[in-house]
Amino acid sequence: MTTVKTKQSEQALEAVVVRFAGDSGDGMQLTGTQFSDTSAMFGNDVATFPNYPAEIRAPQGSLYGVSGFQVHIGSVEISTPGDNVDLLVAMNPAGLKTNLHAVKAGHGIIVDTDAFTHKNLEKAQYSSNPLEDGSLDGYQVIEVSMTSLTKEALKDVEGLDNKSITRSKNMFALGMVYWMYHRSREHTIDFFKKKFKGKPALIEANTKVLNAGFYFAETLELIPNSYTVAPAKMPSGKYRIIMGNTATAWGFLAAAEKSGLELFLGSYPITPASDILHELAKHKHFGVKSLQAEDEIAGIGSAIGASFAGDLAITTTSGPGLALKSEALGLAMMLELPLVVVDVQRGGPSTGLPTKTEQSDLLQAMYGRNGESPVIVIAASTPANCFNFAYEACKLTLEHMTPVILLTDGYIANGSAPWKIKSVSEMPDIKHRIIREAKNTWHPYERDKDTLARDWAVPGTAGLEHRVGGLEKDKLSGQVSYVPENHEHMTQVRAEKIKKVQNYIPDLEVKFAEEGELLVVGWGGTYGTLYAAVKELASSGVSGVGLAHFNYINPLPKNTEEVLRRFKKIVVCELNNGQFVSILRMNFNGISFEQFNKVQGLPFGNAELIKRFKELLG
Repeated sequence: MTTVKTKQSEQALEAVVVRFAGDSGDGMQLTGTQFSDTSAMFGNDVATFPNYPAEIRAPQGSLYGVSGFQVHIGSVEISTPGDNVDLLVAMNPAGLKTNLHAVKAGHGIIVDTDAFTHKNLEKAQYSSNPLEDGSLDGYQVIEVSMTSLTKEALKDVEGLDNKSITRSKNMFALGMVYWMYHRSREHTIDFFKKKFKGKPALIEANTKVLNAGFYFAETLELIPNSYTVAPAKMPSGKYRIIMGNTATAWGFLAAAEKSGLELFLGSYPITPASDILHELAKHKHFGVKSLQAEDEIAGIGSAIGASFAGDLAITTTSGPGLALKSEALGLAMMLELPLVVVDVQRGGPSTGLPTKTEQSDLLQAMYGRNGESPVIVIAASTPANCFNFAYEACKLTLEHMTPVILLTDGYIANGSAPWKIKSVSEMPDIKHRIIREAKNTWHPYERDKDTLARDWAVPGTAGLEHRVGGLEKDKLSGQVSYVPENHEHMTQVRAEKIKKVQNYIPDLEVKFAEEGELLVVGWGGTYGTLYAAVKELASSGVSGVGLAHFNYINPLPKNTEEVLRRFKKIVVCELNNGQFVSILRMNFNGISFEQFNKVQGLPFGNAELIKRFKELLG
């Protein structure tokens, strides 16, 4: 937090990191979302990081049941949810214990003292009360009887049971934070009116508690300062705060509109990808057909059928579901039909860490099918550009007639950031390969000389009857063929078709230093933290450090080797044990790669990246 003191009771900040933490039933995700949305509407740049347990309702007061939501707002460019926390709102002892390590020394902690009972302290494995034993002396602790004050504020509201009253305490905390950072309550009160439409008691209760927290903070002597964070200077345009999964869904909607095709989603719910299904199911008015299938295999099978029938077809999943879809994905590759598979990666293996982030599905996306089965693999890198790469995935699959795997991850899928609203007219054209009538000499596997893509003949079109299936097919007629030379030819053609995609994707860009001592390499959702770390080094006067971040994995951009050879050292940073670096080593013999890996279910932190980069720079 960078501060500029303006007067005794108010300070101007360039940026601030706030974390809300409590039980999974305390509404921390809602509280954090309201604070981030309000800040975005004010004009701040925003990045968020929700962190919650896999259990729907973990044991109350337990350490592993803590739900958190971190918000980084600023008047400057914000590319990460932040490392260390300026203000922690801890609704119970477990929320305090699991998050105290992240709070900067001397900075603020708001606690609900009503939750610090002997029972809750035991659940959080405290041997003494941290509010009394001096362990928090290095922080600015604001003790508030939040539950009691919430009940007092709602004593005259009729139609509420004790549970509903107690659950409103998160709005008391939000009201306090709104006062501390000069946030308007108007957006949140409008949210109450929409969310609780037809339930006036809940609208009144939440509004009263929000206001009570706001005015309580105003009169509290323990808060010596309030803070202002000015709007950020951003390119002109209309913005909205958007989550990565929502942006992905909207990218598909835009691609369907631009291509003139109907959108079909065949999917099975799985964390953290389910929100894409939820979002697309809302848009029947755009011609979206969404099927919640009985399992992962049925989801991709229905999508392949829809593609065969002429729809823009997608299926969404996470790592375990991608494993189940692998055989059918090989079928789509063999049929040479367009299909987008979204894998929102999470911690693995097996059920693993369903609500935590990881980048460990890359090799599965690249090679997790039997036989020689190459497909296009691309990766989004921010919540906002999930829109761009969902759109790009559709463009590539429709124009090259081969499946595309789009990788995102839990970090960017559940995170949010300002997104500049786009017009469909601004987006690149998408030209599908559906043909409506037969040529005199038409063959189903005759290919475009530039892309090697075949035509897309919709069944039922007179003169375009042809055979499809998983068996190897003749290079022109598509009839089943066991001829050895034909199989080798088709195998090479399918691989070459993916290779030729290099001609239709952008070159790899390098940010900061174009050449020099150290090239930081990443891919996918690590972009924000890598960008922030390299930017900080450059700002502090360290020269010769560049950043190359990959969104196109298979094929790699044509200029990849040329970029890599400009630097003396290369470090590849991944949230896995080294999957992308293995691909680079396999493709570029003679180039040495360092690694920096993290597999904790958490994104990289700025400080740990800078420490590693400085070590490599000597």
